[in-house]
Amino acid sequence: MSRYIALFDSLRIGAKRLTMAELRAAFEAEGCLNIETVVAGGNILFDHPERPDDGLEEMLSRMMRARFGMTSVVLVRSSPTLAAAIADNPFAAEGEEGSVHTLFLDGPVDPEAFALMQTGRQGAEQIAMGDRALHIDYVSGAAEAKQVGAFIERRLGLRGTARSLRSMKRMLAKMVEV
Repeated sequence: MSRYIALFDSLRIGAKRLTMAELRAAFEAEGCLNIETVVAGGNILFDHPERPDDGLEEMLSRMMRARFGMTSVVLVRSSPTLAAAIADNPFAAEGEEGSVHTLFLDGPVDPEAFALMQTGRQGAEQIAMGDRALHIDYVSGAAEAKQVGAFIERRLGLRGTARSLRSMKRMLAKMVEV
């Protein structure tokens, strides 16, 4: 068994938020064990026989559509992949943990699309490409940012969900303690 984290962009169906009991039952039906939330409800830790992250994403996305009628982003990362996202973030050393984020994406970033997105961009935030992710330092805070997730997703043609460096470190610590 390997330890994974499922990163959701939303766990709401209209005004209704899914409960942990509903999620646990759905994850267990897919062969997942040791299911728990971490940091916030949009982060679900689980054990599963080793499988590529994108295979688990497909399985969980299909499960969320079938059981709950949800089409929200479901991204899966193994503990080594999450650790690499933290280590590879070029803003981690000097940026504030609450302002430095990783926008996890459902596919690899096309370098040409990334360069085009950077052309004429506004805002103080800094952005770097990662492995199926973008690393972002919201220097002036995410609330003031011009390059927010929805804008980036439209420009790159990918869907994603962001987590702060602080949250990622807490998630990784929880993943490796089991």
